[in-house]
Amino acid sequence: MWRRAMGATIAIAVSVACNGDKKAPAADTTAAAPAVAAKPAQTDFTSGGPYLFVSNEDGNDVTVINTKTDSVVATLAPGQRPRGVRVSPDGKLLIVAVSGSPKAGPGVDEKSLPPADRTKDGIALIDLATGQKVANLPGGIDPEAFAISSDGKTIYVSNEDGGSLTLIDVASRKIIGTVPIGSEPEGVQIHPDNKVLYATNEGSGTVSVLDLKTRKIIATFPTGKRPRGIAFTPDGKKAYITNEVGGTVTVVDAKRNKPIRNLKIPGDGAKPMGTAMAPDGEHLYVTTGRGGTAVVIDTKSDTVVTTFPVGKRPWGIAVSADGKRIYTANGPSNDISVIDASTNQVVKHIPGGKSPWGIAISK
Repeated sequence: MWRRAMGATIAIAVSVACNGDKKAPAADTTAAAPAVAAKPAQTDFTSGGPYLFVSNEDGNDVTVINTKTDSVVATLAPGQRPRGVRVSPDGKLLIVAVSGSPKAGPGVDEKSLPPADRTKDGIALIDLATGQKVANLPGGIDPEAFAISSDGKTIYVSNEDGGSLTLIDVASRKIIGTVPIGSEPEGVQIHPDNKVLYATNEGSGTVSVLDLKTRKIIATFPTGKRPRGIAFTPDGKKAYITNEVGGTVTVVDAKRNKPIRNLKIPGDGAKPMGTAMAPDGEHLYVTTGRGGTAVVIDTKSDTVVTTFPVGKRPWGIAVSADGKRIYTANGPSNDISVIDASTNQVVKHIPGGKSPWGIAISK
């Protein structure tokens, strides 16, 4: 956005007589184009939204998109290698997992990578009223995914290298507990009843269930190979776990913490990753990574309704509060797809940062 400077600039050309007998030409009174000054970048994201916040893993920043115009309005700086991203329950903070670990893709020998900088690990807090980072909380080794309690007081972080969950008190900005779970924990999600938390364990092929009151693991159940994302139905009766290597989605009885069935996800190279539940709970949307698609699952019949292309290697996914729009973060193409939920068609690609990873949407 721009604003014009007050008044117009008049350009006057004057030549000096060489021999004293030449008169200076008349002044040129043609008005030049008004000077334009840049308006300061937007910094308040507590009103005028909803906004999408897209973490860019290789860009070390977060792209902010106004969903009313589907346009980029700002870029925020949370720290190095941002991935997991959420908006606090009160809408005042953007919470981002940042990491000092070097990026390692599939098949990469980690011994060949540079050493990690553990000083860069943490959970960044950005004040959405100012757009400024206000804290970097300790979050254990290489934070990637996390969940936040409904009252906004506690953050639960999965630490893949540590095989544990790190619990952080937001007010004191300190770690208040560490809970050992399965091998290579990844996704973290709190049940709608706010009594338990699910955490996927990639290496174990399981989900750990944490009692939020006692901070004890009360159940562990199997999924498909390399479980990633988690989504609950709004009524809390069922959960859905994406299994990247298995190419399936595990349907779970979330009242008994028991798997019901595994749904095979169609598509060449489909690797189920991110999840987003429709506000009415009738459909679950799943990204398929290298499959380049999004999948729609009917949560009443637990069947795949349709699959449609969205972009290159989609990971993060979000749904608008009215359920009319779906958004996917497409890493290799550095953009965000905007999808009409009524037609399951991409209506726009929004240029993002470098390697978009996660998406959070404000109210």
